[in-house]
Amino acid sequence: MEISIVAEGIRFPEGPVVLPDGAVALVETEAGRVSRVDASGTLTVIAETGGGPNGIAIGPDGALYVCNNGGCTWHNEPGLHRPAGISDDWNGGSIQRIDPVTGAVTTLYTECGGNRLSGPNDIVFDRHGGFYFTDTGRAHSRARDDGGLYYALPDGSCIVEVAYPILTANGVGLSPDETVVYVAETETSRLWAFDIVSPGVVRKYPFPSHHGGRLVCGLPGYQRFDSLAVAASGNISVATLVTGFVHTISPSGELVHSLDTGDKFTTNICFGGADMRTAYITLSGTKRLGRTQWFEPGLKLNFQR
Repeated sequence: MEISIVAEGIRFPEGPVVLPDGAVALVETEAGRVSRVDASGTLTVIAETGGGPNGIAIGPDGALYVCNNGGCTWHNEPGLHRPAGISDDWNGGSIQRIDPVTGAVTTLYTECGGNRLSGPNDIVFDRHGGFYFTDTGRAHSRARDDGGLYYALPDGSCIVEVAYPILTANGVGLSPDETVVYVAETETSRLWAFDIVSPGVVRKYPFPSHHGGRLVCGLPGYQRFDSLAVAASGNISVATLVTGFVHTISPSGELVHSLDTGDKFTTNICFGGADMRTAYITLSGTKRLGRTQWFEPGLKLNFQR
């Protein structure tokens, strides 16, 4: 599959989502904002979030819900632009709501159970109108905040811890029947599954995982899982750092497809188009948004009109 470039010069694109008019909303993590890319590749700002926005989802009210990691420092070298550490003014992460018309930003959550959110990363809404999100945690100079999986309501009234600790929880997605929530773990390049009992409640397996999930797949060699998207078939496509692939994994753990993007910081994929086979891929290390025709239809997300 060939990847065409939709837009360039995006300051670390992440969290793409196809809007009702066919444009793509995404974050510019380095710039601390959410932007819109139209069919011509024109980039316009929707909202200034500050910090380090990571993932976006469209909520039941049509608003954009954003995971914000609080901010990063940045590293540049020829052909590669990437986050390097915590920004000097970092004071934790948050979940934000953006009015897509006015650009107004509201902070919904900064903690759960008295514990500060450290690095909220990716987000997905279920059919009930609540959302699962991951917190990657943050690496400090001599310590690390653990990450986890959370569930919250979009009106800011309730947030619960679903699974903890997860080492660098990143991508999150729901199976087509919403009986499973998947989490990609960055540093171990593992894909975990949590069987859903009810919204925000999962069945815990006491052994061998330390967070109660069941292992779907782990890939060999040194690569780091980033965000993911689920297909209508139930397959899970995971973007990988270092190797620069999008790997598609079946629910039973088989590697069924791999796409080499040529960007070592390939961070995310989303689906759109009339047949849901248009795949948008964030090529973050080279500041670009790519597009390709996918080999199977993606799963239409809840509230993706």
